[in-house]
Amino acid sequence: MTGPAPASVVVTGLGIASPNGLGTQDYWAATRSGKSGIGRITHFDPSGYPAKLAGEIPGFEASEHLPSRLIPQTDRMTRIALAATDWALADAGVTPEELPEFDMGVVTASASGGFEFGQGELQKLWSQGSQYVSAYQSFAWFYAVNSGQISIRNGMKGPSGVVVSDQAGGIDAVAQARRQIRKGTSLVVSGAVDASICPWGWVAQLASGRLSTSEEPTRAYVPFDRDARGYVPGEGGAILILEDAEAARARGARVYGEIAGYGATIDPKPGTGREPGLRKAIELALADAGLAPGEVDVVFADAAADPELDRAEAEAITAVFGPRGVPVTAPKTMTGRLYSGAAPLDLAAAFLAMEDGVIPPTTHIDPSPEYDLDLVVSQPRSARIRAALVLARGHGGFNSAMVVRAVDQHVRGIAS
Repeated sequence: MTGPAPASVVVTGLGIASPNGLGTQDYWAATRSGKSGIGRITHFDPSGYPAKLAGEIPGFEASEHLPSRLIPQTDRMTRIALAATDWALADAGVTPEELPEFDMGVVTASASGGFEFGQGELQKLWSQGSQYVSAYQSFAWFYAVNSGQISIRNGMKGPSGVVVSDQAGGIDAVAQARRQIRKGTSLVVSGAVDASICPWGWVAQLASGRLSTSEEPTRAYVPFDRDARGYVPGEGGAILILEDAEAARARGARVYGEIAGYGATIDPKPGTGREPGLRKAIELALADAGLAPGEVDVVFADAAADPELDRAEAEAITAVFGPRGVPVTAPKTMTGRLYSGAAPLDLAAAFLAMEDGVIPPTTHIDPSPEYDLDLVVSQPRSARIRAALVLARGHGGFNSAMVVRAVDQHVRGIAS
């Protein structure tokens, strides 16, 4: 016997902080028009480093968005995450004080923790002594700090946690949030924000050997291109408000769409000759969503900009959808790879694309025909989008795939 169908989980609010736009409206306008946020690093002098470009969020002043008491105890990534959460809750029409505190949870992802805060406190330790190290160092650097600070600020005492799986973490966190809602939690704040553009964080990122050393902003990060030479890192991400669909309908919420399917795998050990796990993750996500490949209208690619990894991703996509079988886009070419924040930002872009009926472009690339992908380049493409697939891979073999789906207008319960 089979049990009842699992609860449908929908997204009712978005909060975006991106190198090419602060806030959902600015981000989407920039992304639709192909505006890039990649440039030479300004947070510190990059002259002595082989990689000098990054996607930095412009115009974010924490003091304009948060109480002064929070500034000394938080890293930049946490300040951005707190502000993005405020925006997402407002977008969802949710006032946390009006809801039962144990009915709200927080599940975020992190790839690095608060590197900038940690660097500052280590500098104090070395130059001034241990008595000058902030007590907040005990948690401001930690991977789970965004979940903790969001839950404290908003009085959310339901199931919470953090997922650490590098670039794949943002999808994994949203999937965990969906699980918690299906277990009975009414609302979960999810997604991710990363920000580690500081000397200590930069050295850690350089250690991967995958950063682009090009100093030309428009050609430094070019996935699926003959000139692919590594990626440009960035900061930011997106916070999403997830709710049970019935609860969202009951309160007349605006609904962006449904988290319809999820799959995750780990690649085999290098050198074994076994197939990478991304194709299987895609197949699991489609099966979870109950969709055939032909029902997916667009794929948001991971877009590693490493020839070997690009080839593996292209082979996974074409194996499932056929050669040039589905439009593929990578709007992260305008922001850089935001680590755990990248996939939640792609999820947000997918929902916005559904609303507008347009696929955002992959910018500044000359697609190599060897990949046999239908890449949307240069200009946005008009399309009726009912379902989108978002892919993400993390360093070390993590693969995650998520299907998001539009919901019918009569289900949304939105006043015209």
